[in-house]
Amino acid sequence: MAFSIGILVSFIIFIVIGIGISRKVSSVEEYYVSGRNAGTLLITGSLVASFLSTVAFMGEVGFSYDGYPILLLILTIFNASGYVFGVLFFGKYLRRSKALTLPEYFGKRYNSSKVRTLTAATTIIGVSAYLIAVTQGGAVLLAEILGVKYGVALILMWIVYTSFTTLSGAKGVLVTDTFMFLLFSIATFISIPLIIKAVGGWPGAMMDGASLAARPDLLSWHGITGEGAYMGTPGEALAWAIIMGLVWGFVIAVSPWQTSRYLMAKNEHVAIRSGVIAMISLITLYLFLQIGTSLVSVVNPDIVPSEKVFIWAAQNLLPTGVGVVAVSGILAAAISSCSTFLQLIGNSVTRDLLPKAQEGQLPNKQALKLSRISMFGVSVIILLITFWQPPSVMWIGYFAATLFAASWGPAAFFSIYSKKVTKTAAFWSIIFGFIGVVGGEVFKLLGVTLPIYLHPAIIGFSLSTITIIVVSQFTAVTKEERTFQAHLRKIPVEELDSKEQKLTGRYPYLLMASGILIILITFIFYYLPISKIAL
Repeated sequence: MAFSIGILVSFIIFIVIGIGISRKVSSVEEYYVSGRNAGTLLITGSLVASFLSTVAFMGEVGFSYDGYPILLLILTIFNASGYVFGVLFFGKYLRRSKALTLPEYFGKRYNSSKVRTLTAATTIIGVSAYLIAVTQGGAVLLAEILGVKYGVALILMWIVYTSFTTLSGAKGVLVTDTFMFLLFSIATFISIPLIIKAVGGWPGAMMDGASLAARPDLLSWHGITGEGAYMGTPGEALAWAIIMGLVWGFVIAVSPWQTSRYLMAKNEHVAIRSGVIAMISLITLYLFLQIGTSLVSVVNPDIVPSEKVFIWAAQNLLPTGVGVVAVSGILAAAISSCSTFLQLIGNSVTRDLLPKAQEGQLPNKQALKLSRISMFGVSVIILLITFWQPPSVMWIGYFAATLFAASWGPAAFFSIYSKKVTKTAAFWSIIFGFIGVVGGEVFKLLGVTLPIYLHPAIIGFSLSTITIIVVSQFTAVTKEERTFQAHLRKIPVEELDSKEQKLTGRYPYLLMASGILIILITFIFYYLPISKIAL
């Protein structure tokens, strides 16, 4: 009963926040990019909250519980760096475009409505797939906690995130994302030490996990390998972690649900600081999550499906009050991602597919009304699909996210750094990148086993990169494209404020200091106990 009450109270809070903020939304710019005046906390909160969904708190912790926590941490080192590289090499330039959506940016940069429409279409397809996965994960959790049928839980999830997102747009999403970021961060940092204490404490639990008969190599750097395991050999496991980490680094650097947050930042300094703090936050959260949930196997190695491991721990290993906070934190992560994804889809449908909206011919009130109607209509379609598609939280999310790394990555970075790339090259680059990912996934569905270096995302990224280079050699850059690219490379006068520059200049030191601290924590709490087993 306590869990049900806690969840319902949090739902009411989210809806009330959305209704309250909706009264302050009076323009398209406020609805789409929160007036471009958000501070560091709001941007950081939204960056991390929109990334950490049920894919992280259910799919990935289940993967760690199955025997791969250290492998996921290796992956995280690479993907979290996407925050810093993304904002420095793409995000800050994106903000200079003054676009309201990512597809609008591509349309402006390449002076092409075709490119804009294509990126809008891929946004809708890819983000919808991710939204389906996250909604399903949240519904599985909600059904488990409330003791209701999966369909009832789906509808309840849908009502919550659709209501406040449709009403308040980006302004409401930023506030609720930040609230949820704080909630699931507190839940993680309180619950994981208590879970470790419940399964034997430190260093006992760590040593027991390392020598667990039911999970041999649970805490080794490569995880469980060999016949019947997900990973074949330690070398293949490491290759998988590095390749997927790099792919996800590109996802963070260019995906619409991450980079669109920079469009809302008050200035470029806020965007850069937020990227640094988001990287630190992600690595720290994953260090706690993956190690802590994997150790649940010490007391119960038979949780099926493994995606429910954190839920089981919250209900069986934690004090009731802490367990309620933990479960509410997982649901907060799911709802925050759902709201961000729905906002992106609805915005692209209205702003980037309708000709009048593309040309800026819709009056402000009409554009707002149409945006809300589109967002609601999209959410209904997503709800119907979630009833039909069986849940597969982690793998649907991984597939959807890698679409953007493969199809958008080259076009995004070439748009900033190349004077030779053309609209035609960008258009076909996105198409071939998309086809590469989908084609690779089709081969896997047909039973064809691809080596890790031929992961669908790598196939798509390679095709996209080759296409944009080759086609640019045979097509010409227009004057409009050249002018806009030069505009992006010019530092705005307002970004030269000495106080802002001085403050931002301290953040590399913060990043280095946090890295040293994380290494020390890992050495003391993970390596030292494990080394005793090896001896």
